[in-house]
Amino acid sequence: MPARATALEGARAAGKFTPVHDAWWEAVRKAHGDAEGTRARIEVLLLHRHMTHDHVVAGIAAALKAGALTADVVALEARKAANADHPTADGPPDDPQPSPLASLTARRLARLPADTRPLPSLAAYDALLRHHPPTARQKGEQP
Repeated sequence: MPARATALEGARAAGKFTPVHDAWWEAVRKAHGDAEGTRARIEVLLLHRHMTHDHVVAGIAAALKAGALTADVVALEARKAANADHPTADGPPDDPQPSPLASLTARRLARLPADTRPLPSLAAYDALLRHHPPTARQKGEQP
């Protein structure tokens, strides 16, 4: 058995590589292939060096629930979990004014109705693409 497989089995036995890890990794591998999925798994496992196990697992679970299959989303969600546990001194933790920014996760989970507005017209931009600037010969200049 290769050393990395032994390490993975040891992490599973210690409860550090959880079923949530497995589920996210399997979804990433299915969506992006074995090579990309394994790279993403390694990036997520490296988060454990700087974050608590519980925060990383919360990040994985949130990313999996939202269908976000990148290590960056796991890191973002893990940081959100860490900030919820330990608010920073940057601002009051119980700010009464809601943020004007919508969380993509919250938007997906809220199942907002579809946007039925018509798409904007790009005809003016298409006309710009068809416009060709005059060449030197058209300007009357000698080449």
